[in-house]
Amino acid sequence: MSRLYTGTGDGGQTSLLVGGRISKADPRVESYGTVDELNVAIGLARVQAAQSIPPSKQRDAMLETLNSIQDALIRLAADLASGGKGPVSLCEQDVSAIEGEIDSITAELPALSNFLLPGVTSSEITFHQCRVVCRRAERRVAALPDNPPHHGLVYLNRLSDLMFTMARLSIQLEGASPRVWRPAPKTS
Repeated sequence: MSRLYTGTGDGGQTSLLVGGRISKADPRVESYGTVDELNVAIGLARVQAAQSIPPSKQRDAMLETLNSIQDALIRLAADLASGGKGPVSLCEQDVSAIEGEIDSITAELPALSNFLLPGVTSSEITFHQCRVVCRRAERRVAALPDNPPHHGLVYLNRLSDLMFTMARLSIQLEGASPRVWRPAPKTS
């Protein structure tokens, strides 16, 4: 039986997919580690949506989209871990798929005229958690000094918008009302 642990990272170094070792504090490791964290958050959102949102074609489509997103995030993490030398990466079709989902879901939602406060349903809040982790992943990838993957950056940018859109849809599918932020009245 092989062991899961090797001890090779005990000194603060890790191996890249294409060979070589770098510090675990390297921006590249931080970028793919944050994409991995996002993948876990998406998985949690998927579980929460499956448990909390009543069965419907919309919920099933949402769950299938989340499956596709997790696949894309594994490809992005592999691309980042290989320094762009790996066999898989994101492409224009991945970005287009996200844009199509945003457009499709937005067509089913009321127009947005106010800022919304997170924290209506358990599904909605997990989508907002995904959104903020996605924004952090985008910042980590953008900070890479050696040409971050273009489609990866665009994908993450669109994905955070999709997570916001799915948060709004989950509220609607659960029959709840959004929390609208209202600025405090001005006092003189």
